[in-house]
Amino acid sequence: MKPLPLIMSFLPLIAFSLLSKLLPHGDIGWAALVAAIFALIAILMHKPYWPPKILNAASLILFAALAIIGFIVSAGSDRWLAIWAGAGVGLIIGGVILVLLPVMPFTEQFARETTPQAYWSSPTFKQINRVLSAGWGLAIVGVGVSRVIAAIIIEHSTGRHRLPDLLFGTAIPIVLLVYMLRFSKTYPEKVTRHGEGPKQASPSAPAAS
Repeated sequence: MKPLPLIMSFLPLIAFSLLSKLLPHGDIGWAALVAAIFALIAILMHKPYWPPKILNAASLILFAALAIIGFIVSAGSDRWLAIWAGAGVGLIIGGVILVLLPVMPFTEQFARETTPQAYWSSPTFKQINRVLSAGWGLAIVGVGVSRVIAAIIIEHSTGRHRLPDLLFGTAIPIVLLVYMLRFSKTYPEKVTRHGEGPKQASPSAPAAS
Protein backbone atom coordinates (compact mmCIF):
# COMPACT_ATOMS: atom_id res chain seq x y z
CA MET A 1 0.00 0.00 0.00
CA LYS A 2 1.17 3.49 -0.85
CA PRO A 3 1.99 5.68 2.17
CA LEU A 4 0.30 8.88 0.94
CA PRO A 5 -3.33 7.90 1.76
CA LEU A 6 -2.46 7.02 5.36
CA ILE A 7 -0.35 10.15 5.80
CA MET A 8 -3.25 12.23 4.47
CA SER A 9 -5.58 10.51 6.94
CA PHE A 10 -3.47 11.66 9.90
CA LEU A 11 -2.64 15.07 8.41
CA PRO A 12 -5.83 16.73 9.76
CA LEU A 13 -4.88 15.73 13.32
CA ILE A 14 -1.28 16.89 12.85
CA ALA A 15 -2.31 20.17 11.20
CA PHE A 16 -4.85 21.02 13.89
CA SER A 17 -2.45 20.15 16.70
CA LEU A 18 0.22 22.43 15.24
CA LEU A 19 -2.07 25.30 14.27
CA SER A 20 -3.83 25.31 17.64
CA LYS A 21 -0.43 25.89 19.25
CA LEU A 22 0.94 28.40 16.74
CA LEU A 23 -2.10 30.56 15.90
CA PRO A 24 -3.70 33.05 18.29
CA HIS A 25 -6.44 31.53 20.43
CA GLY A 26 -9.08 33.47 18.52
CA ASP A 27 -8.16 31.62 15.32
CA ILE A 28 -9.01 28.14 16.63
CA GLY A 29 -11.95 28.02 14.23
CA TRP A 30 -9.60 28.52 11.29
CA ALA A 31 -7.27 25.81 12.57
CA ALA A 32 -10.17 23.37 12.72
CA LEU A 33 -11.42 24.46 9.27
CA VAL A 34 -8.00 23.74 7.73
CA ALA A 35 -8.01 20.31 9.39
CA ALA A 36 -11.53 19.61 8.09
CA ILE A 37 -10.44 20.55 4.56
CA PHE A 38 -7.51 18.13 4.80
CA ALA A 39 -9.92 15.42 5.97
CA LEU A 40 -12.21 16.11 3.00
CA ILE A 41 -9.24 15.92 0.62
CA ALA A 42 -8.27 12.58 2.16
CA ILE A 43 -11.80 11.29 1.49
CA LEU A 44 -11.78 12.53 -2.11
CA MET A 45 -8.46 10.80 -2.77
CA HIS A 46 -10.25 7.44 -2.71
CA LYS A 47 -12.79 6.14 -5.20
CA PRO A 48 -15.53 5.24 -4.66
CA TYR A 49 -16.06 8.11 -2.24
CA TRP A 50 -18.70 6.20 -0.29
CA PRO A 51 -18.34 4.67 2.15
CA PRO A 52 -15.35 6.78 3.21
CA LYS A 53 -12.47 5.47 5.27
CA ILE A 54 -13.38 5.35 8.97
CA LEU A 55 -10.50 7.58 10.04
CA ASN A 56 -11.19 10.18 7.35
CA ALA A 57 -14.90 10.36 8.12
CA ALA A 58 -14.29 10.67 11.87
CA SER A 59 -11.75 13.45 11.27
CA LEU A 60 -14.08 15.38 8.96
CA ILE A 61 -16.97 15.24 11.45
CA LEU A 62 -14.78 16.14 14.42
CA PHE A 63 -12.95 19.08 12.85
CA ALA A 64 -16.03 20.45 11.09
CA ALA A 65 -17.78 20.52 14.47
CA LEU A 66 -14.78 22.18 16.10
CA ALA A 67 -14.64 24.77 13.30
CA ILE A 68 -18.29 25.69 13.87
CA ILE A 69 -17.77 25.89 17.63
CA GLY A 70 -14.57 27.88 17.17
CA PHE A 71 -16.28 30.50 15.03
CA ILE A 72 -19.22 31.02 17.39
CA VAL A 73 -17.62 30.88 20.87
CA SER A 74 -17.13 34.09 22.76
CA ALA A 75 -13.72 35.69 23.10
CA GLY A 76 -13.50 34.53 26.69
CA SER A 77 -13.86 30.90 25.68
CA ASP A 78 -11.53 30.69 22.70
CA ARG A 79 -8.38 30.34 24.83
CA TRP A 80 -9.86 27.39 26.71
CA LEU A 81 -11.00 25.81 23.45
CA ALA A 82 -7.60 26.27 21.80
CA ILE A 83 -5.72 24.69 24.70
CA TRP A 84 -8.03 21.78 25.44
CA ALA A 85 -9.33 20.99 21.95
CA GLY A 86 -5.76 20.83 20.66
CA ALA A 87 -4.99 18.31 23.38
CA GLY A 88 -8.25 16.37 23.27
CA VAL A 89 -8.52 15.56 19.56
CA GLY A 90 -5.92 12.82 19.90
CA LEU A 91 -7.97 11.15 22.63
CA ILE A 92 -11.10 11.28 20.47
CA ILE A 93 -9.54 9.99 17.24
CA GLY A 94 -7.51 7.34 19.05
CA GLY A 95 -10.63 6.29 20.94
CA VAL A 96 -12.60 5.95 17.69
CA ILE A 97 -9.89 3.71 16.24
CA LEU A 98 -9.91 1.47 19.32
CA VAL A 99 -13.70 1.31 19.67
CA LEU A 100 -14.12 0.27 16.03
CA LEU A 101 -11.34 -2.31 16.23
CA PRO A 102 -13.72 -5.32 16.61
CA VAL A 103 -15.83 -4.07 13.70
CA MET A 104 -13.22 -2.93 11.17
CA PRO A 105 -9.56 -2.24 11.96
CA PHE A 106 -8.96 1.03 10.14
CA THR A 107 -5.73 -0.16 8.51
CA GLU A 108 -7.64 -3.03 6.91
CA GLN A 109 -9.51 -0.57 4.72
CA PHE A 110 -6.20 0.69 3.35
CA ALA A 111 -4.64 -2.77 3.09
CA ARG A 112 -7.52 -4.10 1.00
CA GLU A 113 -6.56 -1.69 -1.76
CA THR A 114 -3.29 -3.55 -2.37
CA THR A 115 -4.13 -7.07 -1.18
CA PRO A 116 -6.05 -9.57 -3.36
CA GLN A 117 -9.59 -10.11 -2.09
CA ALA A 118 -8.91 -13.84 -1.67
CA TYR A 119 -6.67 -13.04 1.32
CA TRP A 120 -8.95 -10.56 3.12
CA SER A 121 -10.30 -13.28 5.40
CA SER A 122 -6.97 -15.00 6.01
CA PRO A 123 -5.78 -15.18 9.67
CA THR A 124 -2.49 -13.48 8.76
CA PHE A 125 -4.21 -10.53 7.09
CA LYS A 126 -6.62 -10.14 10.00
CA GLN A 127 -3.89 -10.40 12.62
CA ILE A 128 -1.67 -7.82 10.95
CA ASN A 129 -4.44 -5.25 10.71
CA ARG A 130 -5.80 -5.84 14.22
CA VAL A 131 -2.35 -5.33 15.70
CA LEU A 132 -1.50 -2.32 13.53
CA SER A 133 -4.84 -0.64 14.19
CA ALA A 134 -4.59 -1.29 17.93
CA GLY A 135 -1.06 0.07 17.91
CA TRP A 136 -2.09 3.23 16.08
CA GLY A 137 -5.10 3.69 18.33
CA LEU A 138 -3.00 3.42 21.47
CA ALA A 139 -0.31 5.68 20.00
CA ILE A 140 -2.82 8.41 19.10
CA VAL A 141 -4.41 8.14 22.55
CA GLY A 142 -0.88 8.42 23.98
CA VAL A 143 -0.36 11.58 21.93
CA GLY A 144 -3.61 12.92 23.34
CA VAL A 145 -2.67 12.08 26.93
CA SER A 146 0.75 13.69 26.50
CA ARG A 147 -0.80 16.85 25.11
CA VAL A 148 -3.40 16.94 27.89
CA ILE A 149 -0.52 16.87 30.40
CA ALA A 150 1.07 19.77 28.51
CA ALA A 151 -2.24 21.64 28.60
CA ILE A 152 -2.56 21.11 32.36
CA ILE A 153 0.95 22.45 32.87
CA ILE A 154 0.18 25.52 30.73
CA GLU A 155 -3.14 26.14 32.48
CA HIS A 156 -1.83 25.87 36.04
CA SER A 157 1.78 26.95 35.82
CA THR A 158 2.62 30.41 37.14
CA GLY A 159 6.18 30.34 35.86
CA ARG A 160 7.97 29.30 32.70
CA HIS A 161 6.58 26.13 31.20
CA ARG A 162 8.41 26.03 27.85
CA LEU A 163 10.43 22.88 28.57
CA PRO A 164 7.52 20.75 29.89
CA ASP A 165 5.36 21.99 27.00
CA LEU A 166 8.02 20.98 24.47
CA LEU A 167 8.44 17.59 26.15
CA PHE A 168 4.78 16.63 26.51
CA GLY A 169 3.31 18.74 23.74
CA THR A 170 5.85 18.02 20.99
CA ALA A 171 8.67 15.57 21.76
CA ILE A 172 6.68 12.63 23.14
CA PRO A 173 4.00 12.81 20.40
CA ILE A 174 6.72 12.82 17.72
CA VAL A 175 8.45 9.81 19.32
CA LEU A 176 5.15 7.87 19.44
CA LEU A 177 4.32 8.59 15.80
CA VAL A 178 7.83 7.77 14.55
CA TYR A 179 7.77 4.50 16.48
CA MET A 180 4.43 3.53 14.94
CA LEU A 181 5.70 4.34 11.46
CA ARG A 182 8.61 1.98 12.00
CA PHE A 183 6.42 -0.66 13.61
CA SER A 184 3.96 -0.46 10.72
CA LYS A 185 6.79 -1.30 8.36
CA THR A 186 8.47 -4.08 10.32
CA TYR A 187 5.52 -5.91 11.88
CA PRO A 188 3.80 -7.07 8.66
CA GLU A 189 7.12 -8.32 7.32
CA LYS A 190 7.79 -10.23 10.53
CA VAL A 191 4.36 -11.88 10.55
CA THR A 192 4.20 -12.77 6.86
CA ARG A 193 7.68 -14.27 7.03
CA HIS A 194 6.16 -17.06 9.15
CA GLY A 195 2.54 -16.84 8.04
CA GLU A 196 0.43 -17.47 4.99
CA GLY A 197 -0.50 -15.54 1.90
CA PRO A 198 1.28 -12.71 0.11
CA LYS A 199 3.31 -10.12 1.92
CA GLN A 200 1.01 -7.28 2.88
CA ALA A 201 2.36 -3.81 2.33
CA SER A 202 2.42 -1.85 5.58
CA PRO A 203 0.07 1.11 5.76
CA SER A 204 3.00 3.46 6.23
CA ALA A 205 5.29 2.24 3.50
CA PRO A 206 5.12 1.28 -0.18
CA ALA A 207 4.59 -2.32 -1.08
CA ALA A 208 7.71 -4.40 -0.88
CA SER A 209 9.03 -5.72 -4.13
